[in-house]
Amino acid sequence: MLRKIYTIILFILFSYYAQGQQLNFSQKSLEKDLYFLASDSLKGRFPGTPEDMVSASFIRDHFKNAGLNLLGKNGIQDFKVTTAVEASLNNSLIMNDIEGTYGTDFSLYSFSSNGSFEAEVVFAGFGLVVKTDSLSWNDYKNLDVKDKWVLVLKGDPEPENNNSVFIPFADARNKALFARDNGALGILFVGGNKNNPADDLAPLQFERSVVSAGLLAIDLKKSWANSFLSINEIGVDSLETLMISGVDPAKYHMKTIVKANAELIRKEVTTMNVVAMLEGNDPALIHEYIVVGAHYDHLGMGGQGSGSRMPDTLAPHVGADDNGSGVVGVMAMASALAFEKNNLRRSVLFVAFGAEEMGLLGSRYFVRNLPMEKGKIAAMINFDMIGRLSAEKAVVAGGTGTAIEMEKLLDQVAENSSIKLSYSPEGFGASDHASFYAEDIPVLFFSTGAHSDYHTPLDTPDKINYEGMVEVLDLVGNITLELINRDERLTFSEAGPKERTTARRGFKVTLGIMPDFTSSGTDGLGVGGVTKGGPADVAGMKKGDKITGINGMSVGTIYDYMNRLRQLKPGQRVNVDVMREGIPTILIVEL
Repeated sequence: MLRKIYTIILFILFSYYAQGQQLNFSQKSLEKDLYFLASDSLKGRFPGTPEDMVSASFIRDHFKNAGLNLLGKNGIQDFKVTTAVEASLNNSLIMNDIEGTYGTDFSLYSFSSNGSFEAEVVFAGFGLVVKTDSLSWNDYKNLDVKDKWVLVLKGDPEPENNNSVFIPFADARNKALFARDNGALGILFVGGNKNNPADDLAPLQFERSVVSAGLLAIDLKKSWANSFLSINEIGVDSLETLMISGVDPAKYHMKTIVKANAELIRKEVTTMNVVAMLEGNDPALIHEYIVVGAHYDHLGMGGQGSGSRMPDTLAPHVGADDNGSGVVGVMAMASALAFEKNNLRRSVLFVAFGAEEMGLLGSRYFVRNLPMEKGKIAAMINFDMIGRLSAEKAVVAGGTGTAIEMEKLLDQVAENSSIKLSYSPEGFGASDHASFYAEDIPVLFFSTGAHSDYHTPLDTPDKINYEGMVEVLDLVGNITLELINRDERLTFSEAGPKERTTARRGFKVTLGIMPDFTSSGTDGLGVGGVTKGGPADVAGMKKGDKITGINGMSVGTIYDYMNRLRQLKPGQRVNVDVMREGIPTILIVEL
């Protein structure tokens, strides 16, 4: 009886305090913290660097000083990521008994497999296989390339047409997939005067999702290889002209033998999530958690393959808005809620995620290695770019459809705010909340939107609207308090991207899945989530499946998957091979 009376009194007290709670945020502290995290000295907070560790330690120390309980290893949850690829000293290429020099006469593509073999070379034109409503093109239709080298020209048959139908199919990785589909063990690229007038070797460019294409992939310097590749005394430039005119590449037989050894070293480093907890006080709700998070990593010094929108400019990409603003917002929220800790019913987890820019790697690792049962997480709030509040005071609120009660809750809390929320119901998105939504957890995502400085060295702390950040945090703080102290937890609701009417550029269709970007290897694409009502969902695809083929064509990686999608069209029925708990299954998908 006394316990029941105590619970009633405690509920009344929480209700009383909740009505009068107002979190306090210091504009000066936000500015001070952001100028540190977005300083040139931290060189863009790239995963696995010393500056990455300094950034994480700074956030961890803030959590500790605010009185939070540090989880993991003194607040650090570390994990491995691949951040670079480099050629070893063991790369060699011998063409008709003449040996080339790596970096001068030939180079490797970052998606090349490691290995060695010797075989004849078959010329395959531009190496394209395209079947669309307007075009049917197959450079392999009269060729036998099984267990051989394939030589293909760089670019496509319409080098001067910026709207060419070939463009989505003509990048090197797609051509490697076409070669692999036809049984080749290796592919050689060479550029003619129209598609590669400078005769440049392809740089060994790191891809943020590093996976092998399943065969050796080598780029050749035309000036060195031309004499070896000459077909009936026709050089590479003349071959390019003939292929542009539509001549069948099977008419040209080579007398070239290539022996090569390819070896790439992929650099694996340790990065981290920073994790701390503020314990609630309601005995009935203390073991339920609201997660407040943001990613703290960025693009480092930029460069090719980094994700920079100015890839030719090597300079600190300090990411003041993306996502320095988000992570200092989480830090400020931690301090403000810690000050009100005696009035909080549920517990709160604060997480600064690493390696978000590489494909949500930190948040995916976190949800797979939670410090509590997944079912104990009541909701997740994610900040990503909250530093550029406009004069119109517009803020995107994503994930509003992921709980039945969400939009009504936001309407009530935001009623007296000057912030104008723009609702987006989808739970998937290009930020860390997507990792939680994939686990059936209600999510909210807040952002003041993209701008011209996004992913460039120009995203600096002097351009941040600090007063606007306080306004955003005031509103989101009230929303967070409501989630912490409400009697009932939110009711999860699926809210995928099925309402979009347009597919991604270069794609006519979508299966309606969220790829699992953390799955490694080349044995299939992991399914991180399935859009309710989408083609994959209707066909019976489930989160955790691994797609291994579409219409009989293998899918080993995200790149294979995207290439297969480009070949499909709306209304088409396709067979999708999946592995489900080790058992192969075939699904019929209506696009």
